[in-house]
Amino acid sequence: MVSKICTGNYAAAYGSMRSRARTVAAYPITPQTFIVEHISEFINNGEMDCEYIEVESEHTAMSACVSASASGVRTFTATSSQGLALMHEILPIASGMRLPVVMAVVNRSIASPINIWVEHNDIMPERDSGWIQVFCDNNQEVQDMILQAYRIAEGKRVALPVAVCLDAFILSHTVEPVDLIEQDAADKYVPEFSPTGAILDPDDVAAVGVFTPPDYMMECRWQTDKAMRNAVEAIGEANEVFAKQFGRDHGGMIDPYMVDDAEAVLVTMGTASSTAHEVVDEMRAKGKKVGLVKLRFWRPYPSELLRAIAEKVKAVGVFDRAVSYGIGGPSYIEFRNAVFGLDLPVMNFIGGLGGRDVSLQDVRFMYEKLLEAARTGVVKRDITWMGTRGVEQ
Repeated sequence: MVSKICTGNYAAAYGSMRSRARTVAAYPITPQTFIVEHISEFINNGEMDCEYIEVESEHTAMSACVSASASGVRTFTATSSQGLALMHEILPIASGMRLPVVMAVVNRSIASPINIWVEHNDIMPERDSGWIQVFCDNNQEVQDMILQAYRIAEGKRVALPVAVCLDAFILSHTVEPVDLIEQDAADKYVPEFSPTGAILDPDDVAAVGVFTPPDYMMECRWQTDKAMRNAVEAIGEANEVFAKQFGRDHGGMIDPYMVDDAEAVLVTMGTASSTAHEVVDEMRAKGKKVGLVKLRFWRPYPSELLRAIAEKVKAVGVFDRAVSYGIGGPSYIEFRNAVFGLDLPVMNFIGGLGGRDVSLQDVRFMYEKLLEAARTGVVKRDITWMGTRGVEQ
């Protein structure tokens, strides 16, 4: 294993190379562009045996990935923001055909107004597209999760595509030390791709993704739903095997910290988790019983795991880097569903939109509000827009 100072974009590209992706189809968009540029360099240098397809749009990129995966080869792509939106039509086709495509999504604000910095509103509309979704906290996790994504996606119990999400610029363009996985070790962890269903083969003609009448659609949807539920166990197993082989345990569905005796817990996704982790240490040193749940997998949603934690604490806050207009943060909405029926103060903090900084002071503010709710049992404001001009805090 070699340690290298590299960006999250490089880590994603390297992970796809070590996973032996055989077809890559992508269209450049800031801040994802360097992922596919690195892949083109790997191919040009003879380090990656892969067919790279230059396409005219993200819609075509995902269409090409669907076709390649349906022909029985391991595929990879990457996108961001408006590019992901343009892919939308094809995403349910990949999941409906049960194709284990892996895609790196560099989460970026979606227009309008135009903004190129981090926000999770690009991936949130795809929560019901049938894609497994995982959010990364650092560049090491980005590389590792590309490998885990293939192991999860290609398992016969699952056979669903996976989106590996990383925050724009905070990870994509920022350098960190990453232990790069050698090819022999990667091959041991990610076995050779063996398609689970019918594949496109000129010598053995089959029809895939065909027109289906009402008589069978309910069963098709049920099978996809069952596969998503099966992914919970597959994710835990993939993490366990990875931790045993490489010595890095990323936590599976969630990664809880200091929650066993906590009075107030904050649920975070992506890079806000690192900031919150530091604040937990700081406040614990002062005798304040706070904890953190790093929500890693957004789909499938870990309802049972989160409810088990919520049953033991006095207040929970959910930090969202996205908003479902008129209702609240998407993660907050899901969490309320998971803890329905519990007599528990739940608060939503919306912040970091369009790349706005999420500071240590911001996280301290959230925890103080949660501790107050834990003491009183009263939530004065369900949803707080962090540091937003003209909005009461």
